Amino acid sequence: MHIIYLITTGGTIEKEYSEQLGLVLNNTSKIGDYLKRLRLPDCQVRVTPLMNKDSLEMTPEDRAALVTEIEQLLPLRCPIIITHGTDTMVESGALIEKALPDLAVPIVLTGAMKPLGFDRSDGLQNLTESIFAARILGPGVYVVFHGRVIPVAHARKDKQRGTFVRVEPDSELVEATNAE
Repeated sequence: MHIIYLITTGGTIEKEYSEQLGLVLNNTSKIGDYLKRLRLPDCQVRVTPLMNKDSLEMTPEDRAALVTEIEQLLPLRCPIIITHGTDTMVESGALIEKALPDLAVPIVLTGAMKPLGFDRSDGLQNLTESIFAARILGPGVYVVFHGRVIPVAHARKDKQRGTFVRVEPDSELVEATNAE
């Protein structure tokens, strides 16, 4: 039986519409409900809800708490998936990579451009791909999104295209967009 740990931090993937406020908010975790829809006969996904925030609201203390949670799971030698808001996903991934340079397992960050449960949401696709990727990837920190696996140092959000693209480290997104 494969065991994968999934840490939820919020982000668009977990947002829901509040009729009272007329806003899309992070109120409750929905990941567990969506995992129940998947057929994973030889895989157990253990969910750890860490926080439920838009990634633009994450503080340095929140990111430190994420690294601490990962450190506590690493001795179990199981892959780790993190659901995260897309706006600062790469920032958190880079911090994880810097804080934990000698990983023995893959750490996969994923999220969604549209919340789970919304029409044409990409959340379930990205979650499913992340589970598969976590099972086959070697040690490192990755962004898994829309059928792509990108090492975090090469990942950038392309807001125009509504996805993540691969770039050379420290290059501009414009260069990556023109190259594809």
